[in-house]
Amino acid sequence: MDKVFIEGLEVDTLIGAYDWERGIRQCLLLDLTFAWDIRPAAADDDLGKALDYAAVNQSVQAFADAARFELVETFAERLAEALLTEFGMSWLRLKVTKPGANAQARAVGVEIERSRS
Repeated sequence: MDKVFIEGLEVDTLIGAYDWERGIRQCLLLDLTFAWDIRPAAADDDLGKALDYAAVNQSVQAFADAARFELVETFAERLAEALLTEFGMSWLRLKVTKPGANAQARAVGVEIERSRS
């Protein structure tokens, strides 16, 4: 299985369960890995057959702009569903990191793997 990845994608979103978090946008860092057959694009050196990173980035940012979740877990689950559906990939891994969420740690977050059913 070929994998295409985007690491360290920064998005600002409304995320958090505490009252003080509900009025501010916070940065999340995303690492995404997708199952994507690169052979058709590589065979013809054809950008049109490759996974469009810019389109993925735009989709993730639009999702983050509209999101209003309390939990990082919910953000990750819903984003994974949206990306699998929109881009037709069979599998993805998504790591969502929330820097500064815990004073004793550099960051907290979740990492999930999902596939289309």
